[in-house]
Amino acid sequence: MSIPSIKIGQFEFSSRLFVGTGKYATYELMRDALAESGCEVVTVAVRRERMIDGDGRNILDFLDLGRYTLLPNTAGCFSAEDAVRTARLGRELLEGLDNKGANWVKLEVLGDKKTLLPDPVGTLEALAELKADGFTVLCYTSDDPIMAQRLKDAGAASVMPAGSPIGSGQGVLNPWNIRIILEQLKEGDADYPVIVDEHDTRLATATVHCNYYNATGGDRGVLHTEEVAYDWDDRVMERYEYKDVKVNQGLTEKDFEEDNPEYDF
Repeated sequence: MSIPSIKIGQFEFSSRLFVGTGKYATYELMRDALAESGCEVVTVAVRRERMIDGDGRNILDFLDLGRYTLLPNTAGCFSAEDAVRTARLGRELLEGLDNKGANWVKLEVLGDKKTLLPDPVGTLEALAELKADGFTVLCYTSDDPIMAQRLKDAGAASVMPAGSPIGSGQGVLNPWNIRIILEQLKEGDADYPVIVDEHDTRLATATVHCNYYNATGGDRGVLHTEEVAYDWDDRVMERYEYKDVKVNQGLTEKDFEEDNPEYDF
């Protein structure tokens, strides 16, 4: 079975992996990791202090703008006003570079600098303004199913619930909430894209710089996951992906007990 493409607003991609550009030791390593991942979408923080490294180099000089559709994000914004301003700057920047990602944005409005948890009120306010301004908006949010539904109802082209707080490296802490979000947002709208931002850095002694999975598509029970792992020197250690993974197949805890004669894993 082939994996269907992912559609978000006017955008469509064959790869469901969105890769970020933060936390790499150098821009050269970032460039090589992106090429290795096979992704089509690369997220970029628009705020200037996040685009220029310590040597004064611009991150855009290390991105293949003909190959990747850039997804500007408003990381580092703590108010709706700041997020809207940053989104507009991102659009102006990418229009000047003739990149296809000019008219969409990953919206992040954070509540405070200590927890970095999303501000639900600020997110809804910014979403309304950006929608009126013609943006396709992907909304970063917590794993609260009620908030996720409100964002979809308010016009978010995709809802991106966090599996765990930014920087925690804990992966999906509450899979039940994620499951509720998937079920609610896809009820009667199976193709609605829900992108789960895992924030997972747990893979032996490696650092997993990117681990998104997307459960969109016509079949609610099909996942596609892909990971890129690095050693402590930021060299690519392994890359792997799971395709056609099926969930909710009626398995119980007994099916995973090794003393079960029907155990087959």
